[in-house]
Amino acid sequence: MQAAMEISTKYCQKELEEYGSCVASNPSSWQQKCQDLKLKVAQCTSSHPVIRKIQADCADQFSLFERCLRENQSSAETCQPHIARFLACAETVDISELANSAPQPT
Repeated sequence: MQAAMEISTKYCQKELEEYGSCVASNPSSWQQKCQDLKLKVAQCTSSHPVIRKIQADCADQFSLFERCLRENQSSAETCQPHIARFLACAETVDISELANSAPQPT
């Protein structure tokens, strides 16, 4: 997961920072107000093979986490167990064959 986070940060830093700032500025309405920025992050990160592999292999855990966020918009901390399960899954994804993949243009 560390590799995926580093890739996300390296290639999508601007998008991640804008989204994070929006979420922090709108604690009770970030889901609606930050939707466009969330989509920009998704578009950026979905272009890298390592991230795509993690998303595919851990789709169920991530879907549960997203649903939890939608259902608990004013108390996102309720979803900590869901993100923990997603991160644990991501740690198990074998990215060795993708380690030397060239980043895709964004």
